[in-house]
Amino acid sequence: MFPIQRPRRLRSHPQIRRMVRENEVTTSDLIYPLFAVPGEGFAQEVKSMPGVYQLSVDKIVEEAKQVYDLGIPAIILFGIPAEKDIEATGAWHDHGIVQQASAAVKAALPDLVVIVDTCLCEYTSHGHCGYLEVGDLTGRVLNDPTLELLKKTAVSQANAGADIIAPSGMMDGFVQAIRTGLDEGGFTDIPILSYAAKYASAYYGPFRDAAESAPQFGDRRTYQMDPANGQEALKEIELDIAEGADMLMVKPALAYMDIIWRVKEATNLPVAAYNVSGEYSMIKAAALNGWIDEQRVVMETMTSFKRSGADLILTYHAKDIARWLQE
Repeated sequence: MFPIQRPRRLRSHPQIRRMVRENEVTTSDLIYPLFAVPGEGFAQEVKSMPGVYQLSVDKIVEEAKQVYDLGIPAIILFGIPAEKDIEATGAWHDHGIVQQASAAVKAALPDLVVIVDTCLCEYTSHGHCGYLEVGDLTGRVLNDPTLELLKKTAVSQANAGADIIAPSGMMDGFVQAIRTGLDEGGFTDIPILSYAAKYASAYYGPFRDAAESAPQFGDRRTYQMDPANGQEALKEIELDIAEGADMLMVKPALAYMDIIWRVKEATNLPVAAYNVSGEYSMIKAAALNGWIDEQRVVMETMTSFKRSGADLILTYHAKDIARWLQE
């Protein structure tokens, strides 16, 4: 007869709990999002995202230095241009706001990994992620013409010093188009972190305040995924892998941990979870009202992403997490 197993024995002491812990969050897991805007000396807090700011390029560099000093290995840059148009010119222009921020950060911090969001919604006057059919107010994006803009954008971003290209528009064939453009431009060593399973989620609201990217009409359901679908995510990642993706992302994260798990089980590529703006703002709001312990809830949430299979976590909590880990 074997003795009765008593799992509580391994919970009886903090150091024993630490020794047998299956998943642990480290600073190496974290990627910190930043929002770049034109100007100088500009820092404006996003009302719906306490602690998150729109920053001019000089302030982006200051923030990036804090991130680097905290041991966080990477940032991801989003841009808000001074002007928007139907061609999304600010996305692919050599002197676009993300290009300026990338070059400035790499000049100041060559060892910090700069990831760039490669999408068009922040740069189009209508707020959609590509070309629209003339007169169409449903939000149906023309797929193939948009691929050409995304290719131009990725090459421009690589020229500016970006280390990783992260396409997020959910166009069919966008990874292949971008990989082709990068390779033809001599950027064969730059990896692609594909937003492979990006859902048409209500959790993006505060981000659209930060990036000033809300659609002017319609919605993005014709190109982002239906939240009801899981199998479709596996099809999307299969296509992106075949087209040359080096890493895969699931967005959002909190309500989609089953998808993170299924994606991780289906591939040996690194999987990133995007802890999106709505998830962040709910925690911040509850904490500011004294309803929850912010640190414990954040760390429990991050650990759940790791437990579900995430290798990387994009989160607006990243700096706080890094500080807590140093305590």
